[in-house]
Amino acid sequence: MTAHTAFEENHTLPRTISVPLSHVSIELGHLYMADFERGPAHVRHQMELAAPWVDATRDACARELAGSGRRPRISTCFLIDDYFTRFSTPAEVIPPLLAAIRDTGLELDYLARESACADSDGVPVARLLESSLVPLPLPGGLGTRPATGDSGWLSNGARSSGLSSGEAMSDSLPWTAPVELGAGRHSIFVDVQLWDESNEGRRTWSCPFLAAVWQCMRLGLVRNGGEPVVHPQPPPHVWPTDWDLLPPVVQLRDKAQPFSAYRSLSVLSTRFIPVEHAVRVVLGQAAPGEAVLRQLSDRAAAEGFPVAPEVLDRVAYVFHHA
Repeated sequence: MTAHTAFEENHTLPRTISVPLSHVSIELGHLYMADFERGPAHVRHQMELAAPWVDATRDACARELAGSGRRPRISTCFLIDDYFTRFSTPAEVIPPLLAAIRDTGLELDYLARESACADSDGVPVARLLESSLVPLPLPGGLGTRPATGDSGWLSNGARSSGLSSGEAMSDSLPWTAPVELGAGRHSIFVDVQLWDESNEGRRTWSCPFLAAVWQCMRLGLVRNGGEPVVHPQPPPHVWPTDWDLLPPVVQLRDKAQPFSAYRSLSVLSTRFIPVEHAVRVVLGQAAPGEAVLRQLSDRAAAEGFPVAPEVLDRVAYVFHHA
């Protein structure tokens, strides 16, 4: 279930600026230090596994648009971790990465830095998503769990209660099982850490939370005072030797379809399954502005390409062994 914020027509509210949209944004993969250390052949193999899904998505999109007179707009993207580990440099990492992708016959439209999911051109993107979180209320809850903004944790239900001796000489309290809100017959309880903080108060966002921001960026949902936060830039003439000198999102092809899209598809290694489960917990409790949601839905309907009401249903995955 996705909560939605209330929206009122008011001249004092910021105008929600629209963004160009593809029909589907396809994420071809991630690159972390472990992947980089395994060499270009490893990346090439991941792209070979992703390639069939690009064609399949384009064909499926064309069938959905049949009769509308529109052709599928598909954009591709790739994410590089420069947030948790500043491995190597753009000058050393990017050329062989792009060569490995080209070797498989794929075209990469956008290259993004993971740090852009925390801060993009001075905009605190992660804070924007944090501010939109509406944690699910627990039926009969006692309010003993700290607020998400204080604890940095978000769950999809109620934790188990461990055995406790309580006060001296009192009876032990019985153990109760965790409960997933909205579960079917059985629960799958997930508790997601969104960040941790150093002794100096510096916050480090978690991988699942940044991945949730990444999905929202790709779905065109993030605004800062009504303004878009993603502004793809052309690649530099020479790849820099410092990640901070690289734009947050680089547009590699002049004729690329828009970065953001009505729907997203991520083609990832199976090692990301736990992370993406946590992402769905976060997205299920995020409340993008109602004006943004309505704008996207209206535009999609006008194109004959309607989107699901719930943000979670706009996100799809393919997992492979790599």
